[in-house]
Amino acid sequence: MPNLRNVYFLALLLLLIVGSCTPKSDAAKLVAMTSDSTTQHATFAMGCFWHSEEIFLEIKGVKNALPGYCGGTEPDPSYEMVGSGTTRYAESVDVEYDPSQISYAELLRVFFAEHDPTTPDREGPDEGPQYRSAIFYHNSEQQAEAEHYMKQIAGKYSSPIITELAPFTKFYRAESYHLRYYRHHPDNPYIAEVTRPEVEKFRHDFPQLLK
Repeated sequence: MPNLRNVYFLALLLLLIVGSCTPKSDAAKLVAMTSDSTTQHATFAMGCFWHSEEIFLEIKGVKNALPGYCGGTEPDPSYEMVGSGTTRYAESVDVEYDPSQISYAELLRVFFAEHDPTTPDREGPDEGPQYRSAIFYHNSEQQAEAEHYMKQIAGKYSSPIITELAPFTKFYRAESYHLRYYRHHPDNPYIAEVTRPEVEKFRHDFPQLLK
């Protein structure tokens, strides 16, 4: 007998695919990691980027959060390419933040608390390498902080942390219809059944960080 939970989510994902069709001209775009003198960037992969984008947007001190693709090498990836699982790209979020208001360490706390860093190539109902857990560090300081934090929390999990820790190379902003998807499509079945509970959990876990 098939797993009813898997069948349920498969139906949701089919609805998602139907609802997210877009013209081919709406392409992912390479983002230059520019900051003003007061902001820095952090880039994370933690499953579906609809959920990670919304979570980081709600944090005080975060100036912007963009969904996109990171970790691969092929130029100009598309949602369909990344979704095939044959590229090294992961659905990611680039977070531009003001370190005087929110620290990188606090962003790491949110990252690890709001997804499961012990499941290889999977987050919730989403499976494939494009949904893997990853931190793409922008400098040696971020690398050292991430390594230190991962060692600190390793004993809190019953399984090993498998989060990929890799240097940031390029980030392609996702197609425009993905931008602020959580806010623009509240009645989408995937948003209602999967993303909204994840966002509500974050709000419960970190009320002191909300804008």
